[in-house]
Order: sequence, then structure tokens, then C-alpha cells
Amino acid sequence: MKKTLLALAAALVLAACSKVNQENFLKIQEGMSEEQVIALLGRPTESNSVNVLGVSGTASRWEAGDTVITVRFVNGQVAFKSFDKAGQKAK
Repeated sequence: MKKTLLALAAALVLAACSKVNQENFLKIQEGMSEEQVIALLGRPTESNSVNVLGVSGTASRWEAGDTVITVRFVNGQVAFKSFDKAGQKAK
């Protein structure tokens, strides 16, 4: 029982420390570099890139619990962002 409570407490502390939250989402501005967003949120959970006719695009997702931040970069700069948490969405 003691180990279970300790594990639960550790999980709650880690969740509270997550950088994937609405406060940090609101700090992401159009035109920010991919490096600036990674400095703010940490490494993305997943990321996919494509290069077409000299235009590069990357779609990156950061996930923590029931929260997901998606950012699309065009030529290394934020072009679109979305926030999704169970029960609330923001753009």
C-alpha cells in the first residue's frame, strides 16, 4: 500500500511539472522558431517533416496525460498551433 501511494504521489508531481499546458501554449507565437518552441515545451512526442519545392514543413505534437499541443512549422517557423485537453480546445 505504501509503495502504491508513493508511486501515485510521484505521478502527480510529474504531471504538475509538465511543460505541456495551456500557459505554455499561449506563449507560442506565430513566427517563433522551432528551436524556441522546443526550448519552451521540450522535445516533441512525435514529429513529421516534408520538403516540397523548397518549402519545408514540420508537424509536431507534445502529449502529457490528456493534453496535446500540436504545432505546424513552415520553413522552421510557427504557422499554426492547437491545444486540446479533454473538455477544452484552443487555437
